Amino acid sequence: MNITKAIIPVAGLGTRMLPATKSIPKEMLPVFDKPLIQYVVEEAVSAGIKDIILITRSGKSAIDNHFNVNAELETLLAQKGKQDLLAAIKSGVPRNVSICSITQQEALGLGHAILCAKSIIGNEPFSVLLPDVLIDEHFCSLSEANLATMIRRFEKTSRNQVLVEPVPLDKIHQYGIVDCEGVSLREGEARPVKKLIEKPNKLEAPSNLSIVGRYVFDKAIWKHLSRVKPDASGEIQLTNAINSLAKKEIVEAYHIVGRSHDCGNKCGYAKAGLAYAMRDHLVGRHIEEYMHEVMLLKQKNNFLHVVNA
Repeated sequence: MNITKAIIPVAGLGTRMLPATKSIPKEMLPVFDKPLIQYVVEEAVSAGIKDIILITRSGKSAIDNHFNVNAELETLLAQKGKQDLLAAIKSGVPRNVSICSITQQEALGLGHAILCAKSIIGNEPFSVLLPDVLIDEHFCSLSEANLATMIRRFEKTSRNQVLVEPVPLDKIHQYGIVDCEGVSLREGEARPVKKLIEKPNKLEAPSNLSIVGRYVFDKAIWKHLSRVKPDASGEIQLTNAINSLAKKEIVEAYHIVGRSHDCGNKCGYAKAGLAYAMRDHLVGRHIEEYMHEVMLLKQKNNFLHVVNA
């Protein structure tokens, strides 16, 4: 079956990005000139997704507003002849793509958030995109982007897909790690997963391949999600459901082509904003010049500090 539906969980509190996220959903934080959520929705659309389900909570109406038509603003831009800006606000979601929202009544984890969409997804296969991870297609050497490739792989083989990316050994404890039984992966390759381990220490980790936040599942995942018992914090973990699924069906780890940006923390968010700004044809050169000035000033200050010491 073709995959046309995607779930994007946006119900998180964004505590790692406070105080910016006190009143603004983290998914609406801008990376250069677009909010995080728009990049993720555009990625889904480019992979052939036609129906997007946002799993949300109260206080996040700004996300819905962003994708709704703003007739007053569009009329104003048209009257003033600002066609480039008019095209920019219309380009996020094509007319043949629908976006709906479902409220997650309780904060019971990622697995529970995905379960909230079961009534809409039904028995169809679907993809899941986590909105605080940006897949930087600038570094992708393939004609087809990562999510699109994962979807095509599923449509051809019926194998569930998990996107993975290498991380430094000293950061393994921050991520979910896949066990491919010692088989190494190169960019664009996929191998069956034995199990997923949530935030192991580097001595226990079976690999350095971390889960990036893009998944493709068939309908069997619903059964496994519904059977997962809440963890110590009361949350239903997606990782546990995937481990259960992997005992019954093949779950493949697909090695990312390019790189990702973890925008769920301040360092990753800042790096992403800088990377996207530097590639803009209007401001990129100015950002590069400014960064050069900053580095020269830093070197000068370090030199003066050593001399004065």
